This record gives sequence, structure tokens and C-alpha cells, in this order.
Amino acid sequence: MEERPIRILLAEDHQVVREGLVRLLADIDDIRVVAEAADGIEAVELAERHGPDIVVIDVGLPGLNGLEATRRIVRTRPDIRVVALTMHDDATTVDRALRAGARGFVMKGHSIASLCEAIRVVHRGEVYLCPEVSDYVLQGYLHGDKAEPEPDPLTDREREVLQLVAEGYTSEEIAERTGLKPKTVRNYRTSIMDKLDIRTTAGLVRYALRHRIAT
Repeated sequence: MEERPIRILLAEDHQVVREGLVRLLADIDDIRVVAEAADGIEAVELAERHGPDIVVIDVGLPGLNGLEATRRIVRTRPDIRVVALTMHDDATTVDRALRAGARGFVMKGHSIASLCEAIRVVHRGEVYLCPEVSDYVLQGYLHGDKAEPEPDPLTDREREVLQLVAEGYTSEEIAERTGLKPKTVRNYRTSIMDKLDIRTTAGLVRYALRHRIAT
């Protein structure tokens, strides 16, 4: 009996990139794209609706970034595995992606063959790290780097609100996008400022960019 293709949800906000990946993956016999998402919220919704085997997700999605979307997907659908797709191979991004629940990590500059390999490896239940990241993890192990990652003081909802603030949305617009009341959004914003000891919107934006909460 012929095995069914690996079912993929592809989450990428740049339409040209997304359409290019879809066309390339269409030529791969054992992989089939069943849904496409342009932002993190849509990725979470489509993962629940379609139940793909693998979600390939861009870390820098708007609205709800790929790391937060990954966290929500694996929390509600632990049967779905996630491959993170990113331009960044810095320690912060790698750590956050793995802690969020991603089982694969692929750089955008790599070939479609590398992405397909990551999809197959993760589908088998294994972990796939591209060479740059594998080297980073190995060097940390060899040098006994057991330092705990910096704790994240924010809740999931606070990170979502912070990302939208950094993207330039007003409290009213954030309320409309998230289903919260404007007063609740303002309360979240105050809580974020208190936790981070940041008193200006510019400071919040800098924090969000530095910690890859927004891109």
C-alpha cells in the first residue's frame, strides 16, 4: 500500500515566498501542502481546522509571531509537529523556538531539499536542526554551557499585545483583533510596562524587536 503524503500547513506572511514554496513542494511526491496561512493567528486556526502532520512556520509572522503560534499549536494539538523557518540563527531565536515546541529549525537561505529533509525527519518523530544550529547546540554542550535562559516575565497574552503594540496598532485596534475590550488591552499594556520597567512606547518597541517578539 502506498503511504499517504505528509500533510503540511505552510505559514509565511510574504506572499511571493509562500507561493514559491508551495510550487516547489508541489513537485515533491511525499509532501502535500493542505493549507496556507499569512499570519500567526490564521496559522493557529488552520492547524486546528486541518490537523496537518507538520506546520512549517516563519518565526517572524505578523499579528502573532511564529513562536507564539507554535506554542499555542503544540499546546492544543500535541499530535502536530512544527518546523520553524527563519532568517536568524542567533542563540535567542534558537532557544525560544525549541522552548516553544518546534521540532525542526531551518534557515530560509537553505535549499528546498533541506526543508524537505527537515519535514521528513520531524515527521518520523525526530528533531532536525540545520548545520549552523547543530553546531551552536553542540558547542554549547561541549563547553558545558548549562546557563538557564533568561526567564520571560510576560504571559502569552501580554506577548501578543506587545507584538501588536510594536507593530503600531492602537489599543482599540488591538481589542478588535484579539476580541478583548479596549480597557482590558490598556490594562495589559500597563502590566507589560510595569513588568519590564519600560515607560514609553518606543521602549516597548525596542524590547519587542530585541527579543524577537516583533520583527
